Amino acid sequence: MNAIQVLENGIDTAKMISMGYLSDLTDEEMMHRPDPKCNHIKWQLGHLLQSDIMMVNGCVPETIPELPEGFVEKYTKETAGSDNADDFHSKDELLALYESQTNAIKEAVKKLSEEDLDRAAPDSMKDYAPTFGAAIGMIGDHWLMHAGQWAVIRRQKGRAPIF
Repeated sequence: MNAIQVLENGIDTAKMISMGYLSDLTDEEMMHRPDPKCNHIKWQLGHLLQSDIMMVNGCVPETIPELPEGFVEKYTKETAGSDNADDFHSKDELLALYESQTNAIKEAVKKLSEEDLDRAAPDSMKDYAPTFGAAIGMIGDHWLMHAGQWAVIRRQKGRAPIF
């Protein structure tokens, strides 16, 4: 297994776990906050989708198509406190965007060489991802970090553990 395959595996593993946790949650349940100071899943999905674009397109410009018009404005720090479901996209819309975006990321990763992975990431990412490889690896890690929060919500909503 080479470094490109390791990155692809990380993205696939994060997808399997994330989609497992989200599979049977309703739109309403995705608005649940495990604590009043925590973000609900819908906001987190918007945040993750934006983060993926920033990391990938920051390293390899125009790899992932931009999100639909008005999307970014719905998922800001200022909107994180909203509990109005109408302020956010539906579960189906968010997961469709995730699917197409993840496919684009995986296609882009396949085109990278191992030397590309050592190239410096943009200055805006250097604190947490100094190289292209670190930025791509961060995508799966970031999804898994949030998925850990979703496990708590699942339990609060009476769901049995999946993994």
